[in-house]
Amino acid sequence: MPRRSADRMGQQYVGLRMRGNVSRRSFLAASGLGMGSMALACLLEQDHLLADDSSEHALRNAVYNDLQPRPGHIPAQARAVIQLYQEGGPSQVDLFDPKPELTRRHGQVHPQGVEGTGPTNKNILMASPFQFRPFGQCGTEFSELLPKLGAAADDLCLVRSMFTEHNNHPEAHAMMQSGKTFAGRPSVGAWVSYALGTENHNLPAYIVLRDPRGYGGNTKRSWTNGWLPALYQGVEFNSRGTPVQHLTPDEPIPPAAQRRNLQLLARLNAEHLRDFPGDSELESRISNYELAARMQLHATAALDLSGETAATRGLYGLDNPVTAEYGARCLMARRLVEAGVRFVQVHPPLEGNQWDHHGKIRESLQKKCDATDEPAAALIKDLKQRGLFGETIVMWTGEFGRLPTSENSDGRDHNRHAFSLLLAGGGFKGGLAYGATDEFGYRAIENRVSVTDLQATVLHQLGLDHTKLWYPRHGRRETLTDAAVTGAKVVRELLS
Repeated sequence: MPRRSADRMGQQYVGLRMRGNVSRRSFLAASGLGMGSMALACLLEQDHLLADDSSEHALRNAVYNDLQPRPGHIPAQARAVIQLYQEGGPSQVDLFDPKPELTRRHGQVHPQGVEGTGPTNKNILMASPFQFRPFGQCGTEFSELLPKLGAAADDLCLVRSMFTEHNNHPEAHAMMQSGKTFAGRPSVGAWVSYALGTENHNLPAYIVLRDPRGYGGNTKRSWTNGWLPALYQGVEFNSRGTPVQHLTPDEPIPPAAQRRNLQLLARLNAEHLRDFPGDSELESRISNYELAARMQLHATAALDLSGETAATRGLYGLDNPVTAEYGARCLMARRLVEAGVRFVQVHPPLEGNQWDHHGKIRESLQKKCDATDEPAAALIKDLKQRGLFGETIVMWTGEFGRLPTSENSDGRDHNRHAFSLLLAGGGFKGGLAYGATDEFGYRAIENRVSVTDLQATVLHQLGLDHTKLWYPRHGRRETLTDAAVTGAKVVRELLS
């Protein structure tokens, strides 16, 4: 039966589902002397979703809605990711990519002009107000604003030749997290938890640690599950106060009453699921209720920092009000991957409009680095001390970079053509400075690395082939990197 005819049949009788708990699938299976089942089988086969007798075919086309641990496609170097997401657009020419020519030609007009997003950008070159110097045995140059991360240079893989597809925050956020510039697609953390499941069934596979005072400009879109089953969405944990939102009732309930409430809820959910099989939102809600019951016992312990030694607390700057908040999140991230969580996303302090420094960059960038440099470096050192560094990928990145020209005479506008990021652990090559930008730091020109190249490489280190990790949607095998369109590839030069 042609697809269009089958779709029309389903639309014509979709109302039956409301009147008699008859799903479209059930109607097709029971009607027309079995012709409905034949039509459905035809459509499923066209979409490559029809089950095959061979176990290889079934495995290749499995669609998951659970957090059972699963093997990857290839041997893995790493088992977990900590993404230190510096949303806002850190300035590469002030932090990671020194440009002597930019300094020499300060105040002159950029010879080719730059892609600006605001009327105040006059293409006037602005030298960095900060000094750079070499760090470590590798001699990689870092800004004076990042002395602690600079001291870890021999453990860091610095990519100076990143580029992205858009210079507006929402689109660039979407690109960095989901591989495309539009909203609604699964984040990389959701893909990883979908592919690999979790090593600890008492905690979510994907956890988000944001500033407890609020959300950044991208809100929850940074950790969405998109059209993957809802179970794979990032779960927010608090770095201050109650660790997990809505985990315990505001008013105490006697244990016996709580147990009866949960039993009734489980029975109602099971009955509803029988009437509407395949509802991923409901299946995920049931799984989350079960997980919440387990987290009541385990989550608080996983995030309790009181048992950490004074030396560890000092390492992360918990005794310093400037670094304490971000330090707590970085330390929690270490504890979570140590407990078996697969993907942890850590967000920066909200002061100073994130890393979006359109003005007063000397003061505002200094403040942001003061709050984040020591905790980020402490995370790397702590992972090494505990034997977790080799199996944990640490990624320090924003969504794009900044222009080498001035905006309002003392800030920088967005730049999609070049930015820098840091990778550490998980089989990435320490002491490496990879790629290069032009003489002003405006465009990546040598060993260019796209966002989807980065995603493909991170997945590879987790044992996942980015071309084979897919989910069926509207008759298409959707992937994170969409390599056939983007040309995404694993950047093997970054790997040890």
